[in-house]
Amino acid sequence: MAVPTKTDSHGYGGYKGSRSPVAEAFRVLRTNLQFAAVDKDLKVILVTSPSPNEGKSTIVEYLAQTISQTGKKVMVLDGDLISPTLHLYFGIPNQRGLSNLIVGDADFTVFTRLKEYPNLSVITTGPIPPNSSELLGSARMKHLMDRLREEYDVVIMDSPPILPATDAVVASSLADGVILVVQAGRTRSGEVHHAQEMLEAAHANLLGVVLNRARRGVNDYYDTRTYGAYSTEPAKPEEAPAQS
Repeated sequence: MAVPTKTDSHGYGGYKGSRSPVAEAFRVLRTNLQFAAVDKDLKVILVTSPSPNEGKSTIVEYLAQTISQTGKKVMVLDGDLISPTLHLYFGIPNQRGLSNLIVGDADFTVFTRLKEYPNLSVITTGPIPPNSSELLGSARMKHLMDRLREEYDVVIMDSPPILPATDAVVASSLADGVILVVQAGRTRSGEVHHAQEMLEAAHANLLGVVLNRARRGVNDYYDTRTYGAYSTEPAKPEEAPAQS
């Protein structure tokens, strides 16, 4: 599926009161995360996947929109400093962003507040650096995350897939919990377990798995915790999530 633009990235049917299957699925995911936060606040949630093109950035976009509808102040942070897509999904510029903030070449005015979702703001990646994992693991990045924790109720961070790069594992130390996105019929069980092992070795708090493009009964394919699943069929064209 083509990478979405501003005209087709917001119409997933997730506005308050929507009964679309996708909107309902993300409300269930939001509720499950609330239960996961009983003993510990989930201020920063990292979203990643074992491999590319499994839909993690779509999950970031829609989950952030859904949480913001509860009145919480939400920041979406694009930490995929290798192949970013969130600026395309939200239809906003990406000239300056996270990489500028980390190196001290920008201030917090780089964030974008979305008119469609008044409680939701986005920081894109900015220029792609040659040393993404070093930037994500830097003291400046930690200071930035501390500031975001103070100013926002929830920070949802996108990251590169786990298996091709170390960025997600490095960034997991900045998060209170990690969501692993897998795609039904695409992601191999061995990839899921390998990604899980890497996160556990880094002492990340793996909240669970979101099964993307799931059909009824397909949840049984994985023997790991599944916190949410959704299918884009038979959703209307304007409601169908895109791949990332």
